[in-house]
Amino acid sequence: MRHLAMIASMALALPAIGWADETLGTLNPDEMSLDHAMREAVEGRTSMTVCASGYLMTKSGQHGMARNVFENCADDGWTGAMTWMSYLEDNGFGGPMDPDAAADYDRRAAEAGDPIGMFNYGLDKLRGRGTAEDIAEGRALIDRAAALGLADARRLQGADYDVEEVTPDADRWKYAPLY
Repeated sequence: MRHLAMIASMALALPAIGWADETLGTLNPDEMSLDHAMREAVEGRTSMTVCASGYLMTKSGQHGMARNVFENCADDGWTGAMTWMSYLEDNGFGGPMDPDAAADYDRRAAEAGDPIGMFNYGLDKLRGRGTAEDIAEGRALIDRAAALGLADARRLQGADYDVEEVTPDADRWKYAPLY
């Protein structure tokens, strides 16, 4: 019985001992939450997991939070974050719709060698959305993405670069000429 009382008193003292020792740092960090990922990105510590958390943020409707993460990740060169920023800008999630900014993110991803960025910027060029229309350059970008194995780019090539092949009917209004 004496041993049981001693063990119980030691167990009760452990949290007090652990939490009181500041040299150990944070003993139970909030490392798996979206708030943690947001703090990491805002403080300039981007990583694949931090940047990927932006996907969960935007899919759960937290577009402003996702923008903060994706902007910082894009600035650090994460091309997936660039294509997600393009998506947010192009659709007006978490801010006004901005086709120019969307095309600029696509261009940055393409220039960094990302096949999805090449494909998207190629579509921007074919449509003249957010950038000057340039059919030859648009096709060349699509071809580069296809050569890197992007199935949607190959599909678009097979449709003779008809953008309707890869664009949902619901988005037709968005890509209509403004003149």
